[in-house]
Amino acid sequence: MTKFKLGIVVGSNRRDSINRKLAQALAKLGGGAFEPDFIRIDDLPLYNQDLEADLPAEVSRFKKHVEAADALLFVTPEHSRSIPAVLKNAIDWGMRPWGKTSWPNKPAAVTGTSPGAIGTAIVQQHLKAVLGAQGLHLMGGEAYVTFKPDLVDADNNIADESVRTFLKAFVDNFVTFAGRFAAPAAPRAAA
Repeated sequence: MTKFKLGIVVGSNRRDSINRKLAQALAKLGGGAFEPDFIRIDDLPLYNQDLEADLPAEVSRFKKHVEAADALLFVTPEHSRSIPAVLKNAIDWGMRPWGKTSWPNKPAAVTGTSPGAIGTAIVQQHLKAVLGAQGLHLMGGEAYVTFKPDLVDADNNIADESVRTFLKAFVDNFVTFAGRFAAPAAPRAAA
């Protein structure tokens, strides 16, 4: 199986983000099935159409990383029962300037963690609606993770066996899902 490039977008700009820890653990669970690329969003300027004529360097870099990804994984907290501003801003930049969207036709999955009992259920629903409107192919199912301080260890391993098993299945399912969108191999020449 050929490795694909997985763009990982963490919907938090917090230095010690629990979702960044989860994203790093998910990348490790991938076990070499993909090449992870953590796509930075915390330095993007607030979306402003006036900036489209001469895109800021941070926006150009962001769009290039999204476009280079074969698939995308969004790992996000929930802010005020919806999408964090930093992530919504990145989505807006990814779809602009008009006619130059970076999002369409990529397989994508959404997950996240929070200390609350329902985890990131509401943001996942909102985010899937927004991403679907951008033309991404979204994996079905849901992966809510209740965060506990010892969930991810210092080596980016999921410490709880049952959670690790659950998340490994999520990652494996996403690898299979993303593989359905891979370009077919070139035909072999006749010998």
